[in-house]
Amino acid sequence: SGEGVIIGILDSGFDWETVNSLKNKNVIAEHDFVFSDSLTANEANEDVSAQHNHGTSVFSILGGFEEGKIVGPAFNASFILAKTEYIPSETHLEEDNYAAALEWMDSIGVDITTSSLGYSEFDKTDFSYTYTDMDGKTTIVTKAAELAFEKGITVITSAGNEGNSTGNDSTFWYYITAPGDGFNTLTIGAVSSSNVIASFSSRGPTFDGRIKPEVVAQGVSVFNANAGNESSYSSGSGTSYSAPIVAGIAGQLLSAYPYLSNKQIRNILIKSGDNQESPNTSIGYGLVSSLKAISYPNLEFTNNNYFINKIISDSISIQTNSVEMITESGNKFAVNQKNGIYYQLELPNGITTENNKVYFTYKDLLNNEIRDPKEGFYELYIEDLINDTIEEIPQTFKLSQNYPNPFNHGTIINYSIPNERLANVQLKIYDVLGREVTTLINENKSKGNYSVYFDSRNLASGIYFYSLRTSDFSETKKMMLLK
Repeated sequence: SGEGVIIGILDSGFDWETVNSLKNKNVIAEHDFVFSDSLTANEANEDVSAQHNHGTSVFSILGGFEEGKIVGPAFNASFILAKTEYIPSETHLEEDNYAAALEWMDSIGVDITTSSLGYSEFDKTDFSYTYTDMDGKTTIVTKAAELAFEKGITVITSAGNEGNSTGNDSTFWYYITAPGDGFNTLTIGAVSSSNVIASFSSRGPTFDGRIKPEVVAQGVSVFNANAGNESSYSSGSGTSYSAPIVAGIAGQLLSAYPYLSNKQIRNILIKSGDNQESPNTSIGYGLVSSLKAISYPNLEFTNNNYFINKIISDSISIQTNSVEMITESGNKFAVNQKNGIYYQLELPNGITTENNKVYFTYKDLLNNEIRDPKEGFYELYIEDLINDTIEEIPQTFKLSQNYPNPFNHGTIINYSIPNERLANVQLKIYDVLGREVTTLINENKSKGNYSVYFDSRNLASGIYFYSLRTSDFSETKKMMLLK
């Protein structure tokens, strides 16, 4: 329920002390970056009457609790509140407020931040961004959000509500808004209660072709508390309301596993989506599931060893000593019960970033064998413990998985050459029928690490292969182009 986790909310203001579902929350700090004081509710003669309404609703969706009325997913978390948005205008000063708020939250020790704010077009007194600026490295808020992630914070934001625009007229935005274009910022789209994409939900990709949004949550007719009344509720729609749901699930995840890094949290939330096989630029990897996230296997470093931890549903009585973890290559490992429905095993040798797919099996009291997941695999996130970046001095040939993958406009392919002598290197792209699409590299290369960009703007969507060949080495990998 979020206990032990600190979640920061950046919004337009918070009438939390007068609302039943929020007035008993553990708010450990709040600050108004618009008027530079400690009051985040409306200020007389300063704010418009609706200034704190939006933030109050967002807060209630994430962490509100009133018996018989509302239960936010992370209602037992501690909260930091930042008023950064000024409703009467839209200026770049609000981006500065956003950046300052993230730095302030970091100084307090925030674990997760969430914002239902997006920046693209501004008042005529300020310059506006264009779609070309949605590249993960240009806008003020995106730079700030990415820096927060580098500091270890899980950063979550709404995708925006521009999806009803046609995208044909430069005055209509259509795409995700900043900071949703960030490389590590988890961007949330909106679906209905029947898991249908909301027409207003902003679409991806980023300008440089990355999948956005990463995941979706309900953002249509979401129940929330109203400002200005002790116990008044209504339903609202927008990615503003889907983002706090995912932030609350992130709070649940970190509350259950306090050792998780922000990289693991981000990865697990993405892996909990229901669209893993065909991620796209409308819903990304799909609808987030709290149950899937909590039960997804994760890694813990303790007593100088890495362990895989896994929760197995308590709705099934499991035979003692029947749980096994099986890798994609068929290796089996016994899993020990730690307590209750909690299982653990030491990370086996041979698990790498390219050999990390596993599933679990166990037997019920009737001796039926159950596979978890029922289909496919879990992918263990081991980047925190095994350096998957290219070695400074390569010792072996290596062809890395392209990034991003899937991709849209283009993708990057890294490879390493260990030979002291010059080696003739060929790097080619093939379509699914084995026909050569292009040759990226055909020249002699000395020992070192190399990176090449593959421009795919003139190609159709589909599966492609890239192959690295020298006189001593040959390897081929698969990649997916989505448009």
